Amino acid sequence: MTDSANIDFDIQKVMEYLPHRYPFLLIDRVLECSAGEHLTALKNVTVNEPFFQGHFPKQPIMPGVLIMEALAQATGLLSFCSMDADHKNKLYMLVGIDKARFRGQVIPGDQLILTVNLKRNMRGIWMFEGSAKVDGEVIAEADLMCSAQDKK
Repeated sequence: MTDSANIDFDIQKVMEYLPHRYPFLLIDRVLECSAGEHLTALKNVTVNEPFFQGHFPKQPIMPGVLIMEALAQATGLLSFCSMDADHKNKLYMLVGIDKARFRGQVIPGDQLILTVNLKRNMRGIWMFEGSAKVDGEVIAEADLMCSAQDKK
């Protein structure tokens, strides 16, 4: 996939790259991907999400840790689109989050737009800047570090 300059793919392609499944797959579609540079993905947030039952029953808000997980999944997609190795033999692991900030809430009915930019890949550690937006407003942002490891 590294030859494509601008990639857009649906849920089937997302599931080909990520091992996550319901209820933990937090990306519905990749809107844009430029291998080795950036990726923009979409998460449609619905009232049916299982975490809303307890967070919070009378005022449902998507947990910040799940917004970070969605950003981490976006970094995995960007890495798999960018690497030359066979992604089917790799498991992508989150190894660090720095400078995480939450600036708003994500509620049912929102479309969460996730953008990740590759800062560098050094000795197998991929470093990214990520942001999550709703209606053009930054809801959360962080620097994320991830590593692709061989599946056992």
